[in-house]
Amino acid sequence: MKFTLSWLREHLDTDASAVEIAEKLTAIGLEVEELSNPAEALEPFRVAKVLTADKHPQADKLQLLTVDAGEGAVQVVCGAPNARAGMLGVFGAPGTTIPGTGLLLKVAAIRGVESHGMMCSARELGLGDEHDGIIELAGDAPVGASFAAFAGLDDPLFDVAVLPNRPDCMGVDGIARDLAAAGIGQFKRRDHPVVDGGFEPSPRVSVEPDSGCYVFWRRVIRGVRNGPSPDWLQQRLKAVGLRPISALVDITNFYSIDQARPLHVYDIAKLAGDIIVRRGHQGDRFLALNAKEYEPTAEDCVIADDSGAIGLGGIIGGESTSVDEGTSDVLLECAWFDPQTIAETGRRHAIITDARTRFERGVDPMKLSGAIESAARMILDLAGGEASEPRISGDFPAGGYPNADRMVAYRPGRLAALGGIELAGDEQQAILGRLEFLRLDLDDSESWLNETQRVEMAVSHGSASDETWFVRAPTWRPDIDGEADIVEEIARIHGYDSVPSTPLEREPGVAHPTATRSQLVERRVRRTAAARGLDEAVTWSFISEQEAEAFGPADWRLMNPISEEMKVMRPSLLPSLIAAARRNLDRGLGSVRLFEIGRRYLGDAEHPTVALLLAGDRDPRDWQSGAGQVFSAFDAKAEVVALLEAAGAPTASLQTVADAGPTWHPGRSATLRLGKSVLAAFGELHPALIRKLDGPGGAVAAEIYLDSIPLARAAGRARAAFAPPALQPVVRDFAFLVPDDLAAEALVRAIRGADKAAITDARVFDRYRTDAGELSLAVEVTLQPTDKSFTDEEIGAISRRVVAAAEKLGAQLRH
Repeated sequence: MKFTLSWLREHLDTDASAVEIAEKLTAIGLEVEELSNPAEALEPFRVAKVLTADKHPQADKLQLLTVDAGEGAVQVVCGAPNARAGMLGVFGAPGTTIPGTGLLLKVAAIRGVESHGMMCSARELGLGDEHDGIIELAGDAPVGASFAAFAGLDDPLFDVAVLPNRPDCMGVDGIARDLAAAGIGQFKRRDHPVVDGGFEPSPRVSVEPDSGCYVFWRRVIRGVRNGPSPDWLQQRLKAVGLRPISALVDITNFYSIDQARPLHVYDIAKLAGDIIVRRGHQGDRFLALNAKEYEPTAEDCVIADDSGAIGLGGIIGGESTSVDEGTSDVLLECAWFDPQTIAETGRRHAIITDARTRFERGVDPMKLSGAIESAARMILDLAGGEASEPRISGDFPAGGYPNADRMVAYRPGRLAALGGIELAGDEQQAILGRLEFLRLDLDDSESWLNETQRVEMAVSHGSASDETWFVRAPTWRPDIDGEADIVEEIARIHGYDSVPSTPLEREPGVAHPTATRSQLVERRVRRTAAARGLDEAVTWSFISEQEAEAFGPADWRLMNPISEEMKVMRPSLLPSLIAAARRNLDRGLGSVRLFEIGRRYLGDAEHPTVALLLAGDRDPRDWQSGAGQVFSAFDAKAEVVALLEAAGAPTASLQTVADAGPTWHPGRSATLRLGKSVLAAFGELHPALIRKLDGPGGAVAAEIYLDSIPLARAAGRARAAFAPPALQPVVRDFAFLVPDDLAAEALVRAIRGADKAAITDARVFDRYRTDAGELSLAVEVTLQPTDKSFTDEEIGAISRRVVAAAEKLGAQLRH
């Protein structure tokens, strides 16, 4: 939400500086993301007069200007077609930086002639898109004066982050009201006198039930002249980033920012019959004001005439009924749409407009009359014409306007209990009064309540242990729903900095550890992964339906997602890592090693999981190894085993089972299991999955299921003391010819079991295919003596047991 200081002062009588206002806004929960002043960048530019304008001797499209900016005449080379002797413009001297381009001006020769500065266009100064010629100022502009001061551009600009629960602060008047409540000036209340109407409005408007539109308030104004809007209006819109279009359009945009009240105008001559507000029909299609075509669905609120859809209600109008310089009769719309319908339609069609932003948050329904009367008055003042009588069409919700009778039972003592602030009741009531919350006694409040509210209030009053107020929230605050909301309002206006710092109570003595087992496991895994060179990624828990379907059924869907790409709770962490790896590789990174610790959301519950993805080059090319080496499934397995060991899993007892499932490569993936429990899956991702998600080719990945790792049996916290063996280990190598279908892991496990007391380790260190085509595996076996060294006979006996264990699997000792 952007607005200028001068615009704010139209609603707020204050002498506070821009910095003071920004600090107060942030203090009351309206965070100022940026406070800027366009005049600072334009300070070096001066009003200048063109004394002479002659043809450039070396270029037909250039002119030699003699310019006076208050410090004597200088020569400037200019290519603007509108440059001429006697005109006044904006001059930048050498040493000045052009805001629109970042160019530093200096004395330079252009086609053989020196130029000492520049006469500037609006785009070069960052004041608009016009670049056909240089800025031409009024004849009374003082030569040598600051251009920013003369043009009234010394006006600080606020950019405020408005939370979704504060639709009232999407308008300058709402922000002014909050500031006044916080003690920054006095809020200026405005009257909205009814504009006299001289005829019945036509065309008629009808609103179908359940159309998504509650109220359609309209006036017809005929005989308008839709030229450019006045300078003050154009300047105000430009300051907040809006492009002036015409008087009628600029007026509607003005009220959207000024009062958080979107409006729309239709060219009556372009309408085909009467207007009907309905849901979308099959075959509806229209060209919108953003030059894109849309096909409304049956869930969308559509503005239509006899020709079909002409706009999406509350979001965007159609090009076919837009106003232009030839427009003479217009229909002014001030409607009130269902916020949920607007939000869903906007996401469905990926349209973001100022109107949608305001309607989906919830506009104040009590502003309908005042907004349309004010806008009609401004149209008559700026574009002329004659106004009709105001008329209302609509499908009013049961019970009338929402928020009009919103009552909350509030106990003043809850401010201290929930907010930690001790504040007298009369001070609390004063703050609520400044926010225009109305306190009523129980008897007074009954006239405002329906039967259900009376019962709720009576129950609350009867059960309260202290005094209870009944507070009526204003209609522009749809977020006020309970006692905690009232506490928040009082606390933020009183000042969060006034909340006393109170230490939490704790037991005497040394603090006990508070981390849970799962937190400790995740901490060890995170440190181990980082130590092994992996980079941690933190991604959203929401993904698109397409990404979710690639990893199985999407069991959990959001009812109100941020976008279609974030609609499903992820059944796997890999889609997000695939997208992150692709982004990094696309930006020139040669190797990507990512991991994430998060949750998978399956039908039964959420499951803590570690995911990792390796893509690109494992080793870069160099003069020793030649071409770069890519990752393989064994690299993923090495990372998995290391992380499982850090998590406390019995890695020596794990079994590798080939083929990890449909999302993995059928011949280059596996799972690690402990009995029937799957602790991890690793390998190459399925090529079809990579193509579907546009993932990096050759990527290997893994998932570790932390909740499948069994609990450690040892209950103590002390780590066992390290006791190095007293005697030197003995290492023996064995080479076996093995069947092609024998897993190396099975051979290693059999060898380890040949003598569990003496054999402490066994690993494959070579794989070889003989000339006869037989497969050879070489295994290094480590023997560890305990009380005395092994004799040759003992080593021989152990070796025979190793060979016998291998032969049971079909292996033969290679001679």
